[in-house]
Amino acid sequence: MVSRPQPVVPLVLLILSLFHLACTRSWGPDLVVVGRVWTGDPSHPWAEAVATRGDTIIAAGDSGHVLSLAGADTEVLRGAMVVPGFQDDHTHFFWGGFQLSSVNLKDAATPAEFIRRIKEHAATRPEGEWLQGGIWDHELWPGTPLPTRRWIDSVTPNHPVWLGRYDGHMSLANSLALRHAGVDRSTPDVDGGDVVRGPGGEPTGVFRDAAQALVARAIPAPSPAQMDSALARALGHAASLGVTGISLVSANWDEVAAFRRARQRGTLTVRASIYIAMEDWRNAAESLRVNGPGDDWLRVAGVKGLVDGSLGSTTAWFYESYRDAPSTTGLMVTNLDSLRAWIGQADSAGLQVIVHAIGDRANDWLLGVFDSVARANPGRERRFRIEHAQHLRAEDIPRFAALGVQPSMQPYHAIDDGRWAANRIGSRIRTTYAFRSLLDAGARLAFGSDWTVAPLDPIQGVYAAVTRRTLDDKHPDGWVPEEKIRVEEALAAYTTANAWGAYRDSTGRLLPGYRADLVILDRDLASAPPQELGGARVTLTVLGGRVVYRR
Repeated sequence: MVSRPQPVVPLVLLILSLFHLACTRSWGPDLVVVGRVWTGDPSHPWAEAVATRGDTIIAAGDSGHVLSLAGADTEVLRGAMVVPGFQDDHTHFFWGGFQLSSVNLKDAATPAEFIRRIKEHAATRPEGEWLQGGIWDHELWPGTPLPTRRWIDSVTPNHPVWLGRYDGHMSLANSLALRHAGVDRSTPDVDGGDVVRGPGGEPTGVFRDAAQALVARAIPAPSPAQMDSALARALGHAASLGVTGISLVSANWDEVAAFRRARQRGTLTVRASIYIAMEDWRNAAESLRVNGPGDDWLRVAGVKGLVDGSLGSTTAWFYESYRDAPSTTGLMVTNLDSLRAWIGQADSAGLQVIVHAIGDRANDWLLGVFDSVARANPGRERRFRIEHAQHLRAEDIPRFAALGVQPSMQPYHAIDDGRWAANRIGSRIRTTYAFRSLLDAGARLAFGSDWTVAPLDPIQGVYAAVTRRTLDDKHPDGWVPEEKIRVEEALAAYTTANAWGAYRDSTGRLLPGYRADLVILDRDLASAPPQELGGARVTLTVLGGRVVYRR
């Protein structure tokens, strides 16, 4: 049996609670939650109960004292563990909302299963409608080449198809989609991407990174009603997983409009920080000037760029070539001169800048740019983030803390990529997903999902960070086990660190004065055996003092 340390409720925490109560208009809380409370405060990490009034936490501490504050109208709930609302630092939220009603190819274990699912989905959709989503994973088919349009043409004669690989860096079109897009053998490749070709230069239907725009531009934009429906699905899914805050990355203005409509209607059940695509930084800067940065419900004050592609698509940018593709070291999906200029200009305009970098060369380059931009424009606080920061050279790990750059990482990717990453990059895996090393070097590590690339569920991310046990179960003691971290460190990466990285400073902790965002779990993660962490479930989610999900 795993021993469970008992919570110690310090006197100072109780005094703070009582002081905050004295400053409020009424002493009675709306809600009291009793359980093993992880507060997120390193000085006082554990309590026995927490009380809320309105959208604010008013007490945290000993259960007897907190319960004594309850009145006749106070709702009292109990749970095995209580944690601050989970926050996800990297989502493609609308992709997720649309994918919830699309075909799921992520676990299609054979090409035959891949084709069968597409055929069945096509039969449910009106003729002429684009079939999108999919999130397929060709790594499940070892020894099989990439899918081609010939696989699916016969089962989708009346539907243009555009199905993405789960990492978003490669997509498959059928022949009808190519005709709609005007793509054929004469279509040239584009900078930052490539068209996969067969004999005679004929496109196979697979497009990598920037080349995906050749087909994507032909797809009709979703209507506002479709956007609202996708957002509603995503919000419901997030609440069921205890996610109370997100970063929406590479966003467009239609997505911003949908979030604003939800806010006006009172249906928004997540706090959102939205990062517009970097190339549109001027419009983002104008929005910031006219509308301000927003508040702790909806913030549109940042931009997101990309340096390179992904490991799975062999487009992450490395110093050395890939083991299984020795002719390439990856690619830069954005012109580096343009990206450097945009980062500097966006920063000068007061925008928060976050940038995708996966390969070791991409991360080294980006750290250098962030350093030079901060030196050129000193004297103000900035919260630069590197999205993914997956593959690092050992000498670059201390630079994150030294430069104040946040590594914004997705732990589920580690147990996914760990099945095959060594085949791609060999010994470079020793500093891959370097959670432990980054924390030990003083970096403010933040976690997310990259949904729909990986599941939105933070519990699965905690499990991945603590165990690093790959999805194929071939590394039961952990893949690169020296980079495992503790449960409390993973929770901090999903709460307090995310709150800092998204400028939601009033959230992320269960302390008096903070927003009343909390989650009740069905087990104590801190004492559960590591291999059982992934089985934990959310039983209740509270956002701004309001229950938004009950299991």
